[in-house]
Amino acid sequence: MLKDELSRLYRQFRLIHYRKLFGNIQERDGSLSATEAFAADVIFLLDEPTITQLAENLGISQPNATYKVNNLSAKGYVLKATSEDDRRECRLQVSEKFHNYYDTSDSFLRPALEKLRGQYTEEELKLFETMLHSLNDDVDSAE
Repeated sequence: MLKDELSRLYRQFRLIHYRKLFGNIQERDGSLSATEAFAADVIFLLDEPTITQLAENLGISQPNATYKVNNLSAKGYVLKATSEDDRRECRLQVSEKFHNYYDTSDSFLRPALEKLRGQYTEEELKLFETMLHSLNDDVDSAE
């Protein structure tokens, strides 16, 4: 069933992601706790949010979000960039250290996509891409 297959794919993506994210957590100076790793990952996923947007997405208070961001910044995983439009606004960016430490690439998809290219026609793959695009748009608008 389509719903079951999408749920299975979603669970697999989550497991791969968590394995990569938490697999790098180690007890040493400058490393991140699980909560810090999660917060840094949400900053990465939100693509340069403000502290307010981070707090809203995590469902935490703004002071709590500020505390987390300050810790991540002190450890070098998050950068604060003052907005050009509004100097009071601060945009959050993950640093190169975050990318190096957590390997944010999607290289695990390449073999699966190559296999699909061998099994399906370009027309079938284009239809699949269109369906995924539509699904992404629907999920984005549902939030």
